[in-house]
Amino acid sequence: MRDYDEVTAFLGEWGPFQRLIFFLLSASIIPNGFNGMSAVFLTATPEHRCRPGRDVDLEQLEQEDCLDGWEFSQDVYLSTIVTEWNLVCEDDWKAPLTVSLFFVGVLVGSFISGQLSDRFGRKNVLFVTMAMQTGFSFLQIFSGNFEMFAVLFVLVGMGQISNYVAAFVLGTEILGKSVRIIFSTLGVCIFYAIGYMLLPLFGYFIRDWRMLLLALTLPGLLCAVLWWFIPESPRWLISQGRFKEAEVIIHRAAKINGIVAPSAIFEPSELQDLSSQKPQSHSILDLLRTRNIRMVTIMSIILWMTIAVGYFGLSLDTPNLHGDAYVNCFLSAVVEVPAYVLAWLLLRHLPRRYSMATALFLGGSVLLFVQLVPPDLYYLSTVLVMVGKFGVTAAFSMVYVYTAELYPTVVRNMGVGISSMASRLGSILSPYFIYLGAYDRFLPYILMGSLTILTAILTLFLPESFGIPLPDTIDQMLRVKGIKYRQTPSHTRMLKDDEESPTVLKSTAF
Repeated sequence: MRDYDEVTAFLGEWGPFQRLIFFLLSASIIPNGFNGMSAVFLTATPEHRCRPGRDVDLEQLEQEDCLDGWEFSQDVYLSTIVTEWNLVCEDDWKAPLTVSLFFVGVLVGSFISGQLSDRFGRKNVLFVTMAMQTGFSFLQIFSGNFEMFAVLFVLVGMGQISNYVAAFVLGTEILGKSVRIIFSTLGVCIFYAIGYMLLPLFGYFIRDWRMLLLALTLPGLLCAVLWWFIPESPRWLISQGRFKEAEVIIHRAAKINGIVAPSAIFEPSELQDLSSQKPQSHSILDLLRTRNIRMVTIMSIILWMTIAVGYFGLSLDTPNLHGDAYVNCFLSAVVEVPAYVLAWLLLRHLPRRYSMATALFLGGSVLLFVQLVPPDLYYLSTVLVMVGKFGVTAAFSMVYVYTAELYPTVVRNMGVGISSMASRLGSILSPYFIYLGAYDRFLPYILMGSLTILTAILTLFLPESFGIPLPDTIDQMLRVKGIKYRQTPSHTRMLKDDEESPTVLKSTAF
């Protein structure tokens, strides 16, 4: 039986249909750039001082509560949630907690979105979670207290990562092999960076947190019209035995591309094979079924977690760098664009694991050099931090492609979702890495740089997926040679039933 790429080869790689899917899925990611780092400005703490009252004992001022409230400087921010609810002094822990709670929502969303998407379809989960992100972000504007804002921020985080992963997997499965890499690096990621770059621009002109949140929420409403243009993944439909629906989508794609499609996309024997197959349900346990897939899953979890600590740690650290907070945030976003271009070039010409290791070594080693910069050359420190962000961002871009290629269609969204969930554990920890800078300003860079370099070494032991067709079933994934494993009795029986041994895919792994 032919694989999906062979069946749809007549469509071409870059016709009007592929360009439409490429642009629309990428554009749907822009609101994620808004929400991903909005806490940098929403939870900012302006300069402040206690508003002195009539009966304040100046000798006991340090010990007494600020009974008459606080005075906040409006030189940078007119209002934030910190000024709204006085999140300073004994309540100063609530502002950084907000960032962690957002990533807790992202963590939960990563865990459930993969399984929901593999069960109910990529398209359905994509649009439900986009509505979730936009709706709860809009409700945050009307928050009456910190607790309401924090709870809604958790729900926004759940929607944010869920639609990102769903859009990524949907594009990966619809687009052809050559376009898939461009979509995963230059498409989705650059449109995310565009949203990220617009965040400080909106923040500079809108200094009130409620109006800023409203401005960042409205673009999400435009994504609703994409429902009538973005189809379901034919790969997913085929994996569910719904090949007739897949044929309709493929015929529609051929019509858009101006190509006459065969009357029957699948040969009669292929349809018979698909009809005889019983739809199989897959769970998270399938990611641990054999030693091979189990080791790949564990190593992916470590890889994603470390990259997330570096990426979000450096992104959240921008207000602590010397200079204007808005300019630093903008630079942190701009540096991602060349990082994505580098990732695309590396993925085109070098094996995946070597590309990942190169980017991680670059980012980690540069961060270790920050501590050697003389105090008067603070601009050089900023440059080194941005170069570190450059390397970690390139790795973050490539890890999505790498992970998606390692997992088969039936559990691909689940595999990417679980790996992404691990990265959210790193993102939850990242604010506390930055907090260590209060004890030693170089400690965050030393820790993030060391972890990044160690992860680069670990990456070299992952299986290689460069030049290998996407696996559609778990059985096909088991053919990837990278980690030796013993055949289970069930796998041996499968070989006997098929009456032939599966071909081992070529790999350059150790």
